[in-house]
Amino acid sequence: MVLASSSPQRLAILERLGVTFTVRATDVPERSEGDPPNVARENALRKARAAQIPGAGEAVLGCDTLVALDGAIYGKPAGEHAARGMLLALAGATHEVLSGLALLEPDGGERVAIARTAVTFRAIDAALLDWYIATGEWRERAGGYAIQGAGAALVRSIEGDYENVVGLPVATLLDICPGLLRT
Repeated sequence: MVLASSSPQRLAILERLGVTFTVRATDVPERSEGDPPNVARENALRKARAAQIPGAGEAVLGCDTLVALDGAIYGKPAGEHAARGMLLALAGATHEVLSGLALLEPDGGERVAIARTAVTFRAIDAALLDWYIATGEWRERAGGYAIQGAGAALVRSIEGDYENVVGLPVATLLDICPGLLRT
């Protein structure tokens, strides 16, 4: 399998599962506006298609993870000010982490799915916000946080696949690629 991503989190999840894969990162423009599930699906397909080599006979996996609250998409913050704004918008609320998965099969078939996880943030006071911003962990993170790191301090609860929030929904991946873990 080819993974159309260089995300360290996605690589680590696949490695933990013992999946054999190669990385072929892509640099394609991503949509950031529209219906969140559709945006995640389309971005995953764009990444997978950009990584596909016609006639190579390989499976290609694209993934796109985003954070949505009340229909608004919270992508990767452009800077500290944007990160503060995102985290304050998410504070005390339940948002959705959506991952689009696109599997391009060697025979030309496509399997596309969406994973959803509800994440509830705790109330965030100025001290907690300043502490988290100082970690720098918000950089290059959808929604401005990483649940698997210091961002866990922002989270009250989750409902759904934890690995989806990290960056690769394992349950959904196995749904669209059921033979992935077979040797």
